[in-house]
Amino acid sequence: MNAPGNHVPTQADGVVDWLTNGTRDERFIDNIFAQMCIRLQQAGIPVKRATLHILINHPQWLGARMMWSDGMREAEIALVDYDVRERSEYIGSAANEIHDGAAEVRERLEQDSSLSRKHALYDEMRAKGLTDYVAWPLYHTLGKRHIVTFATDRPGGFDDAHVAGLKKLLPVLALVSEIRVKNRLARTLLETYVGSHAGELILAGATRRGSGTTVRAAIMICDLRDFTKISDNWPRDDVIDLLNDYFDAMSEPIARHGGEILKFIGDGLLAIFPLRAPNACANLLHAVAEARKAMAALNERNGATGRAPLNYGIGVHVGDVMYGNIGSTSRLDFTVIGPAVNMASRLEALTKKLGKNVLLSRDFAELVEREFQLEHVGRHEVRGFSDPIELFAYQG
Repeated sequence: MNAPGNHVPTQADGVVDWLTNGTRDERFIDNIFAQMCIRLQQAGIPVKRATLHILINHPQWLGARMMWSDGMREAEIALVDYDVRERSEYIGSAANEIHDGAAEVRERLEQDSSLSRKHALYDEMRAKGLTDYVAWPLYHTLGKRHIVTFATDRPGGFDDAHVAGLKKLLPVLALVSEIRVKNRLARTLLETYVGSHAGELILAGATRRGSGTTVRAAIMICDLRDFTKISDNWPRDDVIDLLNDYFDAMSEPIARHGGEILKFIGDGLLAIFPLRAPNACANLLHAVAEARKAMAALNERNGATGRAPLNYGIGVHVGDVMYGNIGSTSRLDFTVIGPAVNMASRLEALTKKLGKNVLLSRDFAELVEREFQLEHVGRHEVRGFSDPIELFAYQG
């Protein structure tokens, strides 16, 4: 059934119809939101500023705020971190009130400010000549509440017809935004758990077990030393913090230089640098050099609190790998397999025996030896391979 009063014509009816029928081909909610605000103005509703606040499932960000103001063709997007709820910008704000259960926040900005809500945002809007502000929850399924706000500079603020029109938008905006947010959420979760490139392939339909392709890539496997001793002797929360700091030090340079981390395995990681990028192998060593500096800085910080320094080993090889879906009928992993991956793993294990942090195979070294200073460490037996392998160390 329709909500009471939804059949009453309003100035926003054309915008409601456009949201319902005219946005099917638009992928991004921020573009829809900006266009909606422009259409509201054209329909005679004097919106001067509007924001859409969306909670998102992201390892780093609590949410995103999309802001439109008069004259803008696109909305500005700002990401909001998890600590925002402890800061003055949130405490006492309309978002705070709505997240605490308010069904509406209305602030008549023309009235005496001594009689008004106290928050820097209201002072900022008054300074810009805005006269009225209203915020409502935007309801998604399963009780999820997001927020939409509108402000005007019209003398006297929004009238009853304007408010009725804006309220009529809310159910349709909720449906339209939920579809886009869930699409973005699916992409974010895939990027978070399997990596950006693998995520794109999965979204494009690469979901059948056994599907995949052969990729020529530089393979990097990294492992933390003495982790068993650390995990046995340190408090659980300290171990988790240590692992997160270690993975940040290693992972951020990899991503910055075009690598893709396919998985974290306990205290280790597997990353590839596909050779479709012309400087992939050099990029890998640049990432290793940056990671070495980040680990040195991390050890310095840990040393100041009495923690022992962390050590690691990295094995690097280059070759063809099978890149795709592997697993059971109901649980798949998007990863790489093949002799080249096995070789990188064996070289990582050899770093302990040879006392080197980074070991490179001859095949990889030949692709970078003109650009980087490498240390030849001789030929060595590698478990699982019949012939000794010529190895090089890289100090960064």
